[in-house]
Amino acid sequence: MSTTAELLKQASDLFPDEVVTQAHVRHFDLPLGAGRFALITLDNGLDHTKPTTFGPASLANLDAAIDQVEKEAADGEIVGAGLTGKPFIFAVGADLKGVEILKEYEHALAIGKGGHEVFKRLSKLAVPTFAYYNGAAMGGGVEVGLHCTYRTVSAALPAFSLPEVFLGLVPGWGGCALLPNLIGPEKAVSVIIENSLNQNKQLKGKQVYELGIADALFEGADFLEQSLIWTATVLKGEIQIERPVIDRGEAWDQAVAKGRFIADSKVHGAAPAAYRALDIIAAAKNGDLQQGYDAEDKALADLIMGGELRSGIYAFNLVQKRGKRPAGAPDKNLARPVTKVGVVGAGLMASQLALLFLRRLEVPVVLTDIDQERVDKGVGYVHAEIDKLLGKGRINQDKANRLKALVSGVLDKAEGFADADFIIEAVFEEIGVKQQVFAEVEAVAPAHAIFATNTSSLSVSEMASKLKNPERVVGFHFFNPVAVLPLLEIVRGEKTDDASLATAFAVAKKLKKTAVLTKDAPAFVVNRILTRFMGEIQNVIDEGTPVDVAEKAVEPLGLPMSPLVLLELVGPAIGLHVSETLNRAFPDRFTVSPNLAAVVKAGKRGFYVYDSGKPELDPEVAALLKQGDSVLTEEQVRTRVLDAVAQEIGIMLDEGVVAEAQDIDLCLITGAGWPFHLGGITPYLDREGVSERVNGKRFLAQGVASIPA
Repeated sequence: MSTTAELLKQASDLFPDEVVTQAHVRHFDLPLGAGRFALITLDNGLDHTKPTTFGPASLANLDAAIDQVEKEAADGEIVGAGLTGKPFIFAVGADLKGVEILKEYEHALAIGKGGHEVFKRLSKLAVPTFAYYNGAAMGGGVEVGLHCTYRTVSAALPAFSLPEVFLGLVPGWGGCALLPNLIGPEKAVSVIIENSLNQNKQLKGKQVYELGIADALFEGADFLEQSLIWTATVLKGEIQIERPVIDRGEAWDQAVAKGRFIADSKVHGAAPAAYRALDIIAAAKNGDLQQGYDAEDKALADLIMGGELRSGIYAFNLVQKRGKRPAGAPDKNLARPVTKVGVVGAGLMASQLALLFLRRLEVPVVLTDIDQERVDKGVGYVHAEIDKLLGKGRINQDKANRLKALVSGVLDKAEGFADADFIIEAVFEEIGVKQQVFAEVEAVAPAHAIFATNTSSLSVSEMASKLKNPERVVGFHFFNPVAVLPLLEIVRGEKTDDASLATAFAVAKKLKKTAVLTKDAPAFVVNRILTRFMGEIQNVIDEGTPVDVAEKAVEPLGLPMSPLVLLELVGPAIGLHVSETLNRAFPDRFTVSPNLAAVVKAGKRGFYVYDSGKPELDPEVAALLKQGDSVLTEEQVRTRVLDAVAQEIGIMLDEGVVAEAQDIDLCLITGAGWPFHLGGITPYLDREGVSERVNGKRFLAQGVASIPA
């Protein structure tokens, strides 16, 4: 059998581009005369913007450092050993770039075994070991600390998590086996499953301590100094660390059952990672850690060689990299400064936009509308939201006063917009109304001002067509709720110039939004795909398939909500409007459902009532439905829906609506909350063979979001 060193050497040869983490050992005398101590510092030699990771060469360096410390401990030269990170970073886990290039199951297995073999040694030294979580710790960074005898955490630590399930993995270097045995299964399920599936929720230092993961909490300013004083008192026996007795009876089974319920509600059985993690947690009930480590190795290897993880890493890279460097954006040096923002409209969407511009740009924001009551309501909304931020301690009183002073409302556009640099409209979704608004704005705004439209489906070029300067109009489509969904579709009209577009991208960056450049095509990206998706569901219902069968058919995708619940969120009237817009543009592919039209006409807010707490078909809606007699199975519905989506994406790429399939996926992940394990949508369509069946080719090359050829 290969030794750890041999395993890591083989893995290093496969991954020549690793950013290698060093493990520096230094020695000093602890305070209070507690004795000689060895401290290992993990550091990749780069600043905090390049967090420390564990690839094979990095693990080999830690292994070598432990060789040294192990000998010193055995020889009685040290009383303890500690592990910490560079400033602001402890360690953020496995280097995912190395995982992406793996082609063989044995190599994937070696990654799991290598990490375990190195980390396990920390728990077997002849002296106590201490992890000092001084900064961001994720995945393997958390797990290496779990193998130590004791842990301290900085109150300033901003992010601590086991995010593996979110990406399509399991915590595979001890997390699934050790954490429930340290803090109990219920809390472990919360950290490993619930937080991960809740958009990769991070813990702060205080929460890490309160959960019992860390034994002591110290302020960030002198964190290491205080940790070492505490270490000395522990080693001298002046402090005894009491750990909770873990209930290994029914409570353990209940915690795992709760985890399965959470996984079902989030991914509906569509992605295996959460269930594999729960199986390992369930088996960890007997406290046999080695059995747990072996199960982690196998799960890790199985998942690394599976499609969901590759899609998860692909999605992660899209959001972290492509999302920050938008494809097709013009030279950022062309962007003009924005020192004042105008918002046309003061309804809910306009008010949300005003609040966002105010908080992120901190420049004057002025709202206008057709009467004083609406203007006052819009400004009042912004003030109330600022008060909420103040109440939660997110901003102080001084900042609240400053923000409130920056927002105002006027009826006269000339008064409000004469010195505005960026003016966005969020008025009724009707082309004539929007053309009139822009004509009024152009008459009073300065010559350099950018005009942005938050339209969800109308033509930006048509909106600009009657202006003297159509080159300064740009589509700036946000997704609701504005504060939550990161996507911003930036639409280039036929006449939009580079300076206007560059300014739009610069503003998007300041707003902390993920901007994707799209051509001025009907409904742009997200609404076009969702409308085709929902339209096909609606078609099969109209033709005769029961509503519950049509809804259940797409559960295997693991979407955040079912199609008709999504329709409720969007609003049936808006859904109908977008389907009508697309039907006019592409009548052969987009239908207008008579049943949906009837639901809107009846003033219904959706298809469901929630009297029992669960969604049930509203009897009044059921009475409105006129269905044919063609009944499909769930599988037939799913095939039809996926085929329609694959066809539409193929057409959009042929039309050049976006630069590449990657932008479609980035839009669905950040604008519609589609899961990472699907990679958006195109990796899933490739994996299921839908792309080739419909379009005769894959959307992505083999090895992109899939195992390399």
